Amino acid sequence: MAGRKKRERERLEQKQHRQRIVVSLMPAVLLFYEELALKWATVGGPWDLTILFSALFSIAYGLLLFVLTSLSKHPKVNLFFRRFVLFVIGVIYTAYYFEYRIFKMFYDLRTVLSGGTDALTGFTNDTVNLVFSVSGLLHILLFLGPIILYLILSRKADRGEQLHDLEPFLLITCFILFYVGGVLAISFSRVMYGVYTSEYSFQTAVTDFGLATGIRLDAEHLLNRKDQNMEFEVLNEETEESGEEETKEEAVVYDYSRLDIDFDALMESDTEMLRQLDSYVSEQLPSRKNEYTGLFKGKNLIFISAEAFSAEVIDRERTPTLYRLANKGIRFTDYYQPASAGTTGGEYENVFGLLPTEGGSSFKITSRFSNRMTMGNQLNRLGYNGWAFHNNDYTFYDRNITHNNLGYSNGFMGFGNGMEAFVTEQFPESDLEMMEGTVDLYLDQEPFNVYYMSVSGHSLYNLSNKMSAKHWDEYKDLEGYTDGVKCYFAANQELEDALTYLVERLEAAGIADDTVIVIGADHFPYGLDYGEDIGTSDNLANLYGYPVTNYLERDHNRLIIWSGCLEKEAPITVDEPVSSLDILPTLLNLFGVEWDSRLLPGRDVFSNRSPLVFTLNYDWKTDRGTFYAGSGTFVPNEGVTVSDLYIENMRKTVRNKINYCKGVLQVDYFDHVLSSLGN
Repeated sequence: MAGRKKRERERLEQKQHRQRIVVSLMPAVLLFYEELALKWATVGGPWDLTILFSALFSIAYGLLLFVLTSLSKHPKVNLFFRRFVLFVIGVIYTAYYFEYRIFKMFYDLRTVLSGGTDALTGFTNDTVNLVFSVSGLLHILLFLGPIILYLILSRKADRGEQLHDLEPFLLITCFILFYVGGVLAISFSRVMYGVYTSEYSFQTAVTDFGLATGIRLDAEHLLNRKDQNMEFEVLNEETEESGEEETKEEAVVYDYSRLDIDFDALMESDTEMLRQLDSYVSEQLPSRKNEYTGLFKGKNLIFISAEAFSAEVIDRERTPTLYRLANKGIRFTDYYQPASAGTTGGEYENVFGLLPTEGGSSFKITSRFSNRMTMGNQLNRLGYNGWAFHNNDYTFYDRNITHNNLGYSNGFMGFGNGMEAFVTEQFPESDLEMMEGTVDLYLDQEPFNVYYMSVSGHSLYNLSNKMSAKHWDEYKDLEGYTDGVKCYFAANQELEDALTYLVERLEAAGIADDTVIVIGADHFPYGLDYGEDIGTSDNLANLYGYPVTNYLERDHNRLIIWSGCLEKEAPITVDEPVSSLDILPTLLNLFGVEWDSRLLPGRDVFSNRSPLVFTLNYDWKTDRGTFYAGSGTFVPNEGVTVSDLYIENMRKTVRNKINYCKGVLQVDYFDHVLSSLGN
């Protein structure tokens, strides 16, 4: 009898031991499942070694989670925290799925933390419609169903017992082995290791290593950003391969766009980060002035960041004013607007000439800065009258703070602090009404410098969109386009009408030749396909005329720089790659402002500097070809051959420029430099 009881007790102990092993592995299994589900539901493939990375890290994180939720002597406490954390994990993956569906990208922690409330508020109807659609509910079930099912079925098997004897040591050892295994597996691929370290971006990290690792890496960058090493990589000595060489031989030798900055003196008393930034800038080759320097000197400036604008909106018949401005001004045939942090990120690129390396908080950080390099401040110093306008909520993204600090002498007006007197409350609001209400404020105040952030082109692109509904009859019979794209065109018709009104008023006042209009998008129209990723975005492909397979294809756009005076001259065409980071340096040159070209990562497009478009994903494009960092692939232009040295130097150049963008935003670098000149 005693022997039988002993055997039964041993069998029970073995059964409990097996259950304990299964229970200890379940967090890892569920986490890996969430990674696979998110990858499948958003970016799709490739189903390659990236799955191995996700598996190794998922097992490591899952084991650590089990250990941390087994520390208490009280089983109920362990069970509560374990179940709570697993449920929260499911919610996080579900939330990132819907975020991707709305914005077509994974937003980093800084963007989520700083702009999450505004984004959710601004997209309330969009989010609700997506979540409660059949697809939305099925995906909620996809992410939360297995976790909830496990929590129900594991009530008997998982008793929440405290770890004892060698169990903590063994589990922590396994955690370390799988974690180190994941890092080692990544290190065997030069491309993947670059994404993991020197060419890290949240978007690529989530795609290649999984959301959990992407969040971990982003948290590390977020916590350490004030202590980041600002050391810059040294390029190979062969300058013809550096990507920063002078490329245009001029009949006239122009002076450099450079200020008399004593970097040696600055570096004597600086902090280490400032010294590194000073050293980097002092070693950059300044660009030269050129035949277009001062072309717009003394003229008025109207800059419009156009909500979700795309090159495809421009049409000779449907949008004749946009067509006129795009083709009778300076023509940009290969322009890109990198999408990185939604509208506020695109505005930041347009206004500051920098990539938003702090995500959605980038613009907000500048509210503490002097912002000496903006066109608002640069032209304000020359006696311009300045205004900034927006026809949506004036507090959205804290614009009531940030946009009052851009140097526009008359401050910022949005809906809620004055714009409501001109614009009807609806969504999206009317760009035409904004123009009709504000033009008279500055038309007789020359020289004037005006900034507009438009909103009429905002999603959703259906007949609930007030601008789409307003112009639907003009586009409903347009052949070859989906209803979503027709609604997109219809919404942007309001911008066309606003520009028609603006140009007519400028011409009637006799100042069209003395006024410059600049139009740049904030981001591509991500609202066209809330249920698709960039590879299967039917509406976006319908708009562009080709399937979108990478981010540079997605972010192609059109920059407009026009003045009435240009229509009397021979056409000016820029057919080299140009991005939003080139807008500010180009305008500084055209307006004849004394500036230092070494201070901005973009270029004056008329200068002798080589063209370079680059993104926070470390993709880049030059006049020789395109590099895709995610695959480590360089695709040369037709008939072009480049060396490995050229590619490596360009990668270093891009890493340096992104590093520089980080440093500028961390220490108000422009104030540090320009205040030494008394500017």
